[in-house]
Amino acid sequence: MSRVIIVCGQTGAGKTTYSIKISNEIKAVKFSIDPWMQTLFSKDMKSLDFEWMMERIERCQKQIWDITKQIIYNEGHVVLDLGFTTKDQRKVFIDKAKELGISAEVHYINTPTNIRKQRVIKRNMQKDPKVYAFEVTDQMFQFMEPRFEPPNEDELSNGVVIDVSEESK
Repeated sequence: MSRVIIVCGQTGAGKTTYSIKISNEIKAVKFSIDPWMQTLFSKDMKSLDFEWMMERIERCQKQIWDITKQIIYNEGHVVLDLGFTTKDQRKVFIDKAKELGISAEVHYINTPTNIRKQRVIKRNMQKDPKVYAFEVTDQMFQFMEPRFEPPNEDELSNGVVIDVSEESK
């Protein structure tokens, strides 16, 4: 049976690193939103306009889902690292998977703010192409902080919470 894994967490939580790890473990196709947004829209971005970004993210997500369906029809697995900032964004993909007879798994990376900030600084300096798509400024980090909605019990009924502590960073 195909698997659809929805990875969520705040900026710098480790979503992309986790997505790479789990997709390698289960031989899944991984989709990350950052490279799509960087390649398709970064040159057009004039300011941090949440509505402007969300419209383009939704366009990318539509195309990613079209490809995801093909993978599922071929009995493959998919890991979606698409930000999933809000419950509504996650619900769209949970419902789409359900329409195909799959119970999507929500994997929530719960990482303290201080660790996330350290990771973003390190990622910005190292620019490792596996996890770096663009520089995340402090302004961007702060902009996204109040917008993240942690998944609730219902969303996690077929998922997992990965709690990151100081020891595991």
